[in-house]
Amino acid sequence: MALLRIGDTRLLRILHEDLRAARSHDPAARGDVENAVVYSGLHAIWSHRVAYAMWQRPALRGPARILAQFTRFLTGIEIHPAARIGRRFFIDHGMGVVIGETAEIGDDVMLYHGVTLGGRSLEATKRHPTLGNRVTVGAGAKILGPVVVGDDSAVGANAVVTRDVPPDAIAVGIPATVRRRTQAQHQDLVDPTTYIDPAMYI
Repeated sequence: MALLRIGDTRLLRILHEDLRAARSHDPAARGDVENAVVYSGLHAIWSHRVAYAMWQRPALRGPARILAQFTRFLTGIEIHPAARIGRRFFIDHGMGVVIGETAEIGDDVMLYHGVTLGGRSLEATKRHPTLGNRVTVGAGAKILGPVVVGDDSAVGANAVVTRDVPPDAIAVGIPATVRRRTQAQHQDLVDPTTYIDPAMYI
């Protein structure tokens, strides 16, 4: 991958897509200019796109790590420069998000604050998760190891995932249990007047 430069039409197209993703995922989003200025998740994503391009050149890997750490200082979001992230990625709120070196993230993925895509091994191998397309990961969730979360799946707030999640599924709990979305839709819903789950407000 060639290093992206300011004025590069590919870079401008990607930035525009990220802004559009922010608008579509956050009802509080008011406009592209304001979002570009105040959304720390966008800042972290854009910095990572530059750091990732730098990482492809061995001579620039040191500066890429420095950029990533500086971005962590500014945003509270830590993304290793080697992590592979698709298009229209959005991090809402952002603080406390950690994305490891060998993580892979598909297109149209959304993470909330406190999410960890972490490893469970010290081996120099694939040790971080792979998220498919259109995956949503709730606040505080931990996805650990080289697991695969399939397309169109969701991980609930504070879930701990250590096994693969199939496409079109929902993973919740500690440790996470998995069910198909169609199965979840047919289960009786909890009446919020009789039970209040704090995760509903995250």
